[in-house]
Amino acid sequence: MIDGRTARHPGLAWLILAAVLAITELLMPGIFLVFVAAGAALTGVVTLIIPEFAVLFQVAVFILATSTAVAIGRRWYAQNPVASADPLLNDRVARLIGEVVTVVEPIVAGKGKVRVGDGEWLASGPDAPIGTHVRIVGAAGTSLTVEPVTA
Repeated sequence: MIDGRTARHPGLAWLILAAVLAITELLMPGIFLVFVAAGAALTGVVTLIIPEFAVLFQVAVFILATSTAVAIGRRWYAQNPVASADPLLNDRVARLIGEVVTVVEPIVAGKGKVRVGDGEWLASGPDAPIGTHVRIVGAAGTSLTVEPVTA
């Protein structure tokens, strides 16, 4: 895969690795390989400028450059969070808050069950008979907190 010319210029091998990693990041975005690609690119440039560096030194530069790129990237993403069109996408319970559901097992002494979609969830709240409509106002673990629906 690596021809004699690339072997004589290890900086080219680092730059090829950087390109492969960057292309992989484009094909499978995960916001991580780009930092490793930056480390490989910087190592390639340093190795092209000073080609007599030993392989061990090149690996050290790569580790340092990649670690620095990751640290800078983490800081940047922490300061500039990506806005989501649906911030509750992976929080099913939070998505349920405000929904009106039906009691399917009477809520007695604060415990019962409600129907949410095609499933039943444990519920806690004021006593309510079967068929009562209640609103989900919160959750604790797998139990929904409900309150009576007021007209």
